[in-house]
Amino acid sequence: MADPIDLAVVPVAGHGTRLLPATKSQPKEMLPVGRKPVVQYVVEELAQSGIQRLLFVTGASKTSIENHFDIDEGLVTYLRESGREDELQQLSFERRRMEYFYTRQRRQLGLGHAVLCAKPLVGRQSFVVALGDSIIGINAKSDIVQRMVEQFEKSKADIVVAFEEVPREEVVRYGIARPKGETGSSFELADLIEKPSVEEAPSQLAVAARYVFSPAIFDALERTEPGKGGEIQLTDAIRILLKEGAKGIGMCLGPEEPRFDIGNYESYFKSFVEFALADPDYGDALREHIRKLI
Repeated sequence: MADPIDLAVVPVAGHGTRLLPATKSQPKEMLPVGRKPVVQYVVEELAQSGIQRLLFVTGASKTSIENHFDIDEGLVTYLRESGREDELQQLSFERRRMEYFYTRQRRQLGLGHAVLCAKPLVGRQSFVVALGDSIIGINAKSDIVQRMVEQFEKSKADIVVAFEEVPREEVVRYGIARPKGETGSSFELADLIEKPSVEEAPSQLAVAARYVFSPAIFDALERTEPGKGGEIQLTDAIRILLKEGAKGIGMCLGPEEPRFDIGNYESYFKSFVEFALADPDYGDALREHIRKLI
């Protein structure tokens, strides 16, 4: 019997150019959404789904991510000695039972290349990939990764991909599922079409930033031809495996699991407002303030 999947790879190496100047000296994954940086929600979601080992694929100017998940003994001592227990509680994530590892994507050659950078550390085990700039569910209240891992093991799949339904006119922005047969909360995946036209899109199910892979993905990535800008795309490697007969499963996010993609200012502003409005202490007051403004 294969070992249970308890390892996730979190790519966080991108430049975040669509969020300049905020990301000039700060990773977009460290931008606050409500009370926490984006990547902390991702880690908390993974921890809730049983992940115990986490490998960040980082790049230049990403050391603040490493610092964030370190235990700051000096700060803990200061807060404890000054009687600021409420603020100390905000650092409880530091004590989570999680092992953190870091490796560098030394050149910006696409998401597929970032995942390939994890191969020496992942080896021949199956693993999760969770994009570090996408939050699933308000305050990361989602068990999508746990459900995906269970489906991966139950169906003896090679690939499981999370999907969200998007409006028909937005399919041109995403990798879109071509299901094999009927779709439901889960379905067999025949193919992925990258950014199809509205007319050519086989469905309205868009890739939603969470994956489970067998180690076969590394072989496919090594055989993937670079595309625009010399980048190796993860979608292309998935397609190679599917065309060679690998078993792929799609799983849909539920209505209570919206995806927050911190990829541009429009999505970032919307995400921040939605999380702030859900804040148990300040949400109601903010809602009243917004009503006055509009």
